[in-house]
Amino acid sequence: MNKCVVDQPHKGDRNFYGVSIGVICLESYFPKPPGHIKNPAGLSFPVLYHTIKGATVQKLLNDPTDKLRDLFIEAARDLVQEGARAITSSCGFAALYQEDLATAVDVPVFASSLIQIPIAWHMTGCKAPVGVLTASSSSLTPEHFRLVGAADIPVEIQGMEEYPEFSDVILNNKRTDMDLGLIEEEILSAARQLLKRAPETRALVLECTDMPPYAHRIQNEFGLPVFDLTTLTGMVQDVVTPVHYSGWHR
Repeated sequence: MNKCVVDQPHKGDRNFYGVSIGVICLESYFPKPPGHIKNPAGLSFPVLYHTIKGATVQKLLNDPTDKLRDLFIEAARDLVQEGARAITSSCGFAALYQEDLATAVDVPVFASSLIQIPIAWHMTGCKAPVGVLTASSSSLTPEHFRLVGAADIPVEIQGMEEYPEFSDVILNNKRTDMDLGLIEEEILSAARQLLKRAPETRALVLECTDMPPYAHRIQNEFGLPVFDLTTLTGMVQDVVTPVHYSGWHR
């Protein structure tokens, strides 16, 4: 006589299922083309978003208060409760909160693409500075590097402050309309400027989440490995999600 097999109840502990990455978002309304972490159409997996209302690029870059840190922590905890298995953010300057966020939740946290600087340094032989393209070189401090474990790694930094389209829209919030073609050329120009100044550079890390949509252009023109938040997010997705390999062997 065959026995009836009854499935055991599945554990319920979250609001959403099938989602691994939670993104803490600043509030901004300029365009985000595919490749930007805030455009899920460019990702091959679903993500959860939590926007901190009133938290802008300008506040995180120029006035990263304890109150803002606490809002990031609250957002991270909410995302974990909703179902996220790893936490990131929509701005590389959240590096300031990397340690606090990682302590506050029991899932992996990669608050900033700058966390890849040590990886880029070791992968390229520890011989040349790591190039860092950032939204604002004047706002990027030694503390940002220390909190992602990169305090002792030589870096060559290039900011976007002098580029009018990037500066007007993203840094200064003068308008929400943006010329994406012009942004692309400005980012490429910044990369050229960095590499002209430090031609020995062997890898680039894109701090800013507005840069990954154009990473392929940088790779094609300069032939360097480019590390950004979007590709890092894909790696973490595989780290926290079971991967089943297919194929054959003899």
